[in-house]
Amino acid sequence: MTLLPPDALADRLKSGLLSFPVTHFDADLRVDEARYREHLAWQSSFDVAGLFAAGGTGEGFSLTSEEIDRVLRIAVEEAGDRVPVLAPATGSTAQAVAQAEAAQAAGASGLLLFPPYLTEASQAGLVEHIGAVCRASDLGVIVYSRANAVLTDSTVAEVADRNPSLIGLKDGIGDIEQMTRTYAKVGDRLIYVGGLPTAETFALPLLQLGVSTYSSALYNFLPEFALRFYAAVRAQDRVAVYQMLNDFVIPYIDIRDRQRGYAVSIVKAGLTAVGRDGGRVRPPLTDLTEAELSELTTLVSKVS
Repeated sequence: MTLLPPDALADRLKSGLLSFPVTHFDADLRVDEARYREHLAWQSSFDVAGLFAAGGTGEGFSLTSEEIDRVLRIAVEEAGDRVPVLAPATGSTAQAVAQAEAAQAAGASGLLLFPPYLTEASQAGLVEHIGAVCRASDLGVIVYSRANAVLTDSTVAEVADRNPSLIGLKDGIGDIEQMTRTYAKVGDRLIYVGGLPTAETFALPLLQLGVSTYSSALYNFLPEFALRFYAAVRAQDRVAVYQMLNDFVIPYIDIRDRQRGYAVSIVKAGLTAVGRDGGRVRPPLTDLTEAELSELTTLVSKVS
């Protein structure tokens, strides 16, 4: 896919469901290129609006900079002619700038800017951090508001005004008042992406706040179910949404919430449950137990 101007990328992403493909590892926890390529080919064969390589569900936090570049290039090669592939920008400002430059060189369509690593920051500092990354490439940028980088409505308005290539805000907080204030102040200048774990749970109410799309972890192993759910949300079909929440999503969350980090681990387990071998997660994450995998497999069989 040729480089999309930021506004064209925004239009593409807000029109459909988004997903963060898992990154496959071999028995020695090295990146398994063959299985990753197979997964990307499957993921991009459905009507998905964007794939985010080496993101949170892709365990980008456990990858070296060299591995992130490799994973991104594989994703662009395998899926980039069918769907926009977005890259992560993580860590310090200097590292995030370097990753933004590398992402454009690798052929990515856009960037997801994660919070700076570990340290707390003022709103003024976050404005400078976001601006530096936006200036580092020609790619459209989505900023992820969560953890130590929760953006106020005034900050979102400021960075949107300062940076034409900033196209979106991904919300990882779920603060209804803050999202209302942000949309009231910024409006459709940005796209708004739901970024809470198992985003399907919040998708219908957040739609009313301008959050037109979200990143679906479930899409990794149940793409058809995830797309049906998204369609029901966009149609505001409350009966269908709550039926699917009760049938699958809420029981799935009950398993996910048993251990910290399971929001990623359960996605790889889901792939194994549908016969696609998700493999192991890297430390510090831990895999589901055999009993939990069996429970998940039974649950998946009801909707797959």
